[in-house]
Parts: sequence; structure tokens; C-alpha cells
Amino acid sequence: MKEGGEGQPNRELYALLHISPEASDEEIRKAYRQWAQVYHPDKYQAPHMKDIATENFQRICEAYEILSDVNKRTIYDIYGMEGLNSGLELGAKLNKAEELKAELEKLRRKREQEKVVAHFLPSGAILANMSFPHFLDGDGFMRGMAMTSKVQSQLSKSNNVEIGGNLHVDGNSGGGAATAVFRHQVSPASSVEFMAGAGLQSLVGVHTTRNLSLHSTATMGLTLSLNDGSLNLSNSWVRQLSETTVGNIVLALGSESSIAAGWQKKDENMSATGELKFGTSSFGATANYTHRFSSKSHGRIVGRVGSTALEIEVGGGRRLSRFSTVRWMYSIGVQGISWKFELNRGGQKLIIPILLTRHLNPIFATGALIIPSSIYFLLKKFVVKPYYLKKKRLKALENTEQTSAQVREARAAAEKAQKLLQNVANRKRNRQLETGGLVITRALYGSHEALTKIDKSREINDESSLKVMDVTIPLNFLVNDSGQLKLHEGVKKSGIMGFCDPCPGEPKQLHVEYTHAGQEYKVVVDDYEELLLPQGSHRI
Repeated sequence: MKEGGEGQPNRELYALLHISPEASDEEIRKAYRQWAQVYHPDKYQAPHMKDIATENFQRICEAYEILSDVNKRTIYDIYGMEGLNSGLELGAKLNKAEELKAELEKLRRKREQEKVVAHFLPSGAILANMSFPHFLDGDGFMRGMAMTSKVQSQLSKSNNVEIGGNLHVDGNSGGGAATAVFRHQVSPASSVEFMAGAGLQSLVGVHTTRNLSLHSTATMGLTLSLNDGSLNLSNSWVRQLSETTVGNIVLALGSESSIAAGWQKKDENMSATGELKFGTSSFGATANYTHRFSSKSHGRIVGRVGSTALEIEVGGGRRLSRFSTVRWMYSIGVQGISWKFELNRGGQKLIIPILLTRHLNPIFATGALIIPSSIYFLLKKFVVKPYYLKKKRLKALENTEQTSAQVREARAAAEKAQKLLQNVANRKRNRQLETGGLVITRALYGSHEALTKIDKSREINDESSLKVMDVTIPLNFLVNDSGQLKLHEGVKKSGIMGFCDPCPGEPKQLHVEYTHAGQEYKVVVDDYEELLLPQGSHRI
């Protein structure tokens, strides 16, 4: 599908006519007639107003011509204006809608096949164990190393294969294993997978998974070890407890039988997991809590207790880029005090645990936590943050310089369009005032960052004015006779008549203040988010 800005489908023509992307032919015709009445050049006598009307009337006609034609609308929905301008819209062999749809379906299947070929997902991890006590004892700083690697490939819509392996070295001993897994989606509700392993984990097995209901899933597995001939049976049940919480029970029978119960909760600001496990020769409990302070940083605490572990980890991480995250953890337990550094890049991980001491000295434990934390925060405040802020300002300045001419032209066109809407918008506003209906008192559209500053200061400075625009007039114009306003979901708001994009490439929002029945309301929505006014939840 042709993408518009910010990873969303192209929907500007729908915004221009103020209709839903699912609008019927009759709704398209009705919207066209309404906008044509507003912008028809014959309604204006002054030459400059007639020119403005002519320009916008042509935009309305073009949108209607495309969306009212089933062939062109189909192409626009898939490929946007680029598809229409590429010669794909009509040809000698594509005169009928059925023929055009067949050709588009062929192109769509071709793209899906290309995705299948490109759907090659490698992942892996490298673990390098370091130890200061071993170094002081003269045994070297490196205590051991392990590597795992896995590749998944989608063979078809219902089949995929996974091939992986691992190697590890601990002191003078080591080993490795290789595994292969084939998964088949039997139906929308069930799947089966076959696995085989060679090396230290020589085995064959089969797992079946089935959705018992909308919220419950069960998995049964049977594994035969080729090393000792033991047979292992596993059963697990997963249940969606709420919108953000999942619970599970796992029962394993075999050489090491166990039963475990766990849960996982995840929302926008936090994630937490917990598990309690009892086995024939061991028991343990694990809890993990992660809190996201922002879209780029998080803190984490992990606790483990059982027959083989008594440990607590605290630390945090930061997203360096879209694909990279770095994390530092401090651990203290019966095995000693250690640090752990992690670097995640796509599906690859580099993990470096460093054992600092085997002895639980309170002074050393406190210093091992406070000193690295202090260094991190000092570097973040005085080095890293100033660097990224400077880089962000330079990038924003460069983007502004590159798009300034385009933005000026688009803003001028939007302001001209608002002039033609103003008289009708004022009449609608006065009518709503008389009946105590919906009146837009202030509406600003533009940069999320600039709108946040304006909302705090209640003033628009010179810098903010470059990245936002006043859209009070067009929104009052769009209020219907019933005193309601609806902006459709998935439609970029910069395409609405009287709007423009004042800051290309930046996240945008719409800030609206309005009155209804003597009450004041305020709401902020994202660029592609639906807006329906009035709403009780918007009341100040």
C-alpha cells in the first residue's frame, strides 16, 4: 500500500472532501456538491476571491473525479497519487473494473511473494562472562563464553521454518547443539510444530497449539531425548485475564517434572512478570518489573529466589536509536556482586556479565551501585543530552530550511481557503452560540512540541508560530447543523480544506478548545486520530 507521511496510508483526498475512507458513492457525491457550492467561482465577484475559489474548486473537482471512479479510487487507495500519475490507472488492456482489479491483485500477490523472500529474520546472542576474582587469582579475566543464533524464514502463509544453534565454553569444557523447527498453521485456531536437535541436546519432538476460546490457548508437547531415551511431556495453558494481563500454567512430566504458574502484565508505562515453579528436585520464584520513564528510557528490577538462587537486580536502559538499546544492571546475591551490560541491536544481543566480588561487603556493594549510576547521570546531563539536543536543533533547522518554501506556499493556500470559509463559518458559529451548541473557540494544528509549549504558556511566540497554524475557522465551518463535529480516523488532518502541514517530518497534533451548553472543553488528538465533538470527557 502506498504510504503517506508518518507510515500511514494516503488519504488526503478523503480529508479534502471531509469523508471517511469507507464512504459510499452517494456520500462522495453529496460531499462534492456541498464543497462545490462553497468554492464555485461564479459565487464571487472580486477578482482575487474568484482566483482563490477557482484554485480550490479545481482541487475539489480533482478529488471527486478520482474518488467517484471505481478504477482510480482503487489505485489511489493502494498506491496513492503516485500510482495514478505512473500510467497505471487506465490502459488499452485495463478498461474494465474487473480487469483492473485483477491486475492490482496480481501486483499485490507479487509484493507478498517479495515479502516472503525478504522475510528472513535472524537473531542471536553473545554472552561473555567476565570475572575480577578469577583475574586476581591469575586465571584470566574471561570466565566463559556462549553464543546462540537462530534464523526464521516464512515459507508460505501457513508454514515457516526455524534453524538455530548454540556453542558454549566454560573453563576447559564446552559443547554445542543445533536445532531445527518446522511450524504449520493447520487452521486459524490451531498449529503444529516438529523439532529436532543434535549435539548436547539431541532430541525429536512435536508440539500442538490450539485456541480453546477467544481468550484461552493450550499447547501440548512430546519430546524424546536421543541421548538417554527419556520421554518428556509438557502441557501449557495461557489465559487472557484482562486487556493488559495474561496468565499461564505449565506442567512438565519426565526426567525433571515440574509445575509452574506465571502471569504477565503490560501497558504503555510498565510491564511486569512473575513465575512460581516447583520441580522434583528444585523450586524457585522470579519477578520482573520494568517502568518506562519515557519513550527512550526505562528502569528495571528483577528478583529471584529458590533452591539454586537468591538474587536481586536493579538497573535501567536507554534506546539509542530505532533499532538499538543499551542496558546496565547491578546484581547482588549469594553468588556475589556483579554488573551486567547489554547491547540490543535488532534481533542481536551482546551480554557481558562482570563478576566483581564473591563477598557481600556492604561498603563495596554500595559503591558498586552508586559510582556507575552517578557517572551515568553526570554524563547524561553534561555530555549526552546537550549533544543530542544540539543535533536535534540542527536537524530541525536543516529540515525547516529545506521545506520553508513549500510550507510558505502551503500556508498561503490554506489561508486563502479559510477566507472563503469565513463567512459561512461565522454564520454557523453565531447559530450555535444562540442555541448553546458547539462553538470552536480556539484550534491549533502543528508540531506536538510547539503545541505543548503553547499549552503551558498560553501564548504563541515567533518560534512556535512557524510550526503551528490556527484552524479555528475551518473547524467551525465543519460543525454540522446538529452541533457535532467529526474528523475521521486514519485521515491526515493537513489535507482538510483550510489546513496545511506547517512542519513536514515532525509529529503533529490538533489542539481544540470549544464550548457547549455553557461548559468549556479542551482536547488534543494525534494527526490520524478520530475526533468527535462534543464529548463529556473533554470537559475542563
